[in-house]
Amino acid sequence: MAVVERVPQVTFKTRVRDESVGGSNPFRWEDKTTQDIFGGKKVVVFSLPGAFTPTCSSNHLPRYDELYEEFKAQGVDEIICVSVNDAFVMFQWGKSVGNKHIFLLPDGNGEFTRKMGMLVDKSNVGFGMRSWRYSMLVDDCKIEKIFIEQDFGDNCPTDPFEVSDADTMMAYLKGTKSAGVSKPVKAFEG
Repeated sequence: MAVVERVPQVTFKTRVRDESVGGSNPFRWEDKTTQDIFGGKKVVVFSLPGAFTPTCSSNHLPRYDELYEEFKAQGVDEIICVSVNDAFVMFQWGKSVGNKHIFLLPDGNGEFTRKMGMLVDKSNVGFGMRSWRYSMLVDDCKIEKIFIEQDFGDNCPTDPFEVSDADTMMAYLKGTKSAGVSKPVKAFEG
């Protein structure tokens, strides 16, 4: 696992709503660079193995969304969820879990995740190459703090979720001790 001090330079393939496109699918492709996303901002990032998966859908994303205003009050400009999924999957997942505030950033090719040193093989559960679960506080592209789940490695038989959660990041921002991962915000159906 690589430890990096700055978020890696990559170009993300995103889709944005554009009413000038017309039709029933008014979206267009838009490239966003690392600088576009992280430059000049204080950003909380959390990365997870996949959209539409149990922990990611019942707690990881919904809890960050639930605490959004509290994060803003702590000086955070944006909260970003990264996953090695494509833009279409990320969009539909966000709709299905009722995401209101979190920017879902598709890392479809896994380039950002690989350069972060967080790309792992999850073939043991049929996922292929995916992101390890982690969270970080990024200030103008510099990684200020990172929380990496235990047992990092390929084909981990478990899915650790103890330190990349919203409550741990909030406790860090407030300078307090985390009470641990909250109970699931949403029920998972899958």
